[in-house]
Amino acid sequence: MPIVTIQVTREGSSPERSAVTAEEKATLIKGVSQLLLDVLNKPLDATFVVIEEVEMENWGVGGLPVAEYRRRRSAETR
Repeated sequence: MPIVTIQVTREGSSPERSAVTAEEKATLIKGVSQLLLDVLNKPLDATFVVIEEVEMENWGVGGLPVAEYRRRRSAETR
């Protein structure tokens, strides 16, 4: 019984959205489940997919909170 956890940032997939949509989540679940069936022959009804949404303030990159990292990158490209 595989359990797959997908972590996504709670930003959405476009600037006007603040979260991943239910449709996008359903597509992720379907795709990951199908991949495990195709590669490992794991039945769809035995595969569990968990999607965790991570708030912006709870992750970072380059040693910085992501908001600060993005501010600095934006300033560098001006």
